Amino acid sequence: MRTLKFRRIRSAIRLGLFFFAAAGVLQAAQLPTAKPQDAGFSAERLERLTQSMQAYVDSGRTAGLVVLAARDGQVVYHKAFGKLDLASGSPMPLNAIFRVASQTKALTSTAVMILQEEGKLLIDDPIAKYIPEFAASRVAVQAPGKDAKGYTTVPLKRPITIRDLLTHTAGISYGTGPAKDAWAAAGITGWFLADRDVPIGGVIKKLAGLPFDAQPGEQFLYGYNIDILGYLVEVVSGMSLADFIARRITGPLGMTDSHFFLPESKLGRFTPVYGVDDKGGLKLIEDPKSSFYVKGPRKCFAGGAGLLATAEDYARFLLMLQNGGEFQGVRILSPKTVELMTVDHVGSLYAVQGFGLGFWVTDRLGRNGQPGTVGSFGWGGAYHTTYWVDPVEKLVCVLMTQLLPAGDSDLHAKFRAMIYQAITQSYERR
Repeated sequence: MRTLKFRRIRSAIRLGLFFFAAAGVLQAAQLPTAKPQDAGFSAERLERLTQSMQAYVDSGRTAGLVVLAARDGQVVYHKAFGKLDLASGSPMPLNAIFRVASQTKALTSTAVMILQEEGKLLIDDPIAKYIPEFAASRVAVQAPGKDAKGYTTVPLKRPITIRDLLTHTAGISYGTGPAKDAWAAAGITGWFLADRDVPIGGVIKKLAGLPFDAQPGEQFLYGYNIDILGYLVEVVSGMSLADFIARRITGPLGMTDSHFFLPESKLGRFTPVYGVDDKGGLKLIEDPKSSFYVKGPRKCFAGGAGLLATAEDYARFLLMLQNGGEFQGVRILSPKTVELMTVDHVGSLYAVQGFGLGFWVTDRLGRNGQPGTVGSFGWGGAYHTTYWVDPVEKLVCVLMTQLLPAGDSDLHAKFRAMIYQAITQSYERR
């Protein structure tokens, strides 16, 4: 009897552990580390990165930041600088939680590609196949003349596809086009959606009836494209976007501090937002305790700009992409899907460089004047966060800070320059 009872208890424990693991609750294995010299970096040259990042804090250009760089799957640099909170003077912890804003787009794009791999959609499908409200969408055409006011609307020349949305070529902005007054009247402008007291589907269905800015495939227009895809994920999967990303991406990858809305137990690690004032100083823009990410309705999961994460969490996601869709024994995507996501899809429509399915892509070294490698990809967020992946150099880089507005900050460019100057052994030249 005791043996049977023990077996039942053991089975219950195993079942409980399975469900915890499926929900991504179990503590993930720590990221492996390497000495800089063992990963092709100069420790002396990495000190230049340290000095450069510290200078931004010391000069009052940002309150604090966290930087992480990994090569060949191993972390070679992970440091925190400055303060989490200027008022209390508490130091910035390595596991500080940041609003990653548009860096959410990469995870939502990945969610769409997971659904294609499962045979539930194709990226060249019309979006109206899944969200019928887009079947009758129209485009605003500005009245002729330099000072003319008003617009007319015309039908779409062709249906908007999922790929149009992935590449920001659907003709949809953040409500800043010729029909901006109509968008403002509808209450749909700007990227911030965490304060909405309705699910994302309510916003997107309403958006579909507003006049768009351009015909699909004719312009690169940064806007609500990936928020639309977030709702698409909900429609196709039958789950909320938050649940889908938790179960299929962040949970399996061990991204335990990645959330659309923050558990209050983690409030002590949530960073305030500072902005640059007219005199170049810092001013508090958002107190974590009153943030909509903590106190909001918690209903609207914005696939375009809604996630919170630590630097290490986001690095886990990027390491998966850098490794062809697999990380620490967990496969999220096929290598061929990652390849498709990280090549140029838009040609001359995105003038700065190439653009793939969720990120900028370096299609020609020197086109944007920054160090790097052809095939690199990345993006950033409104709060002045940034990341990139260099598959050739097996490099993943993340910089987290909370600065909005950032003024004329050159932090991102300096970060990139300091990383590449510290590499002493290039995989590309072997």
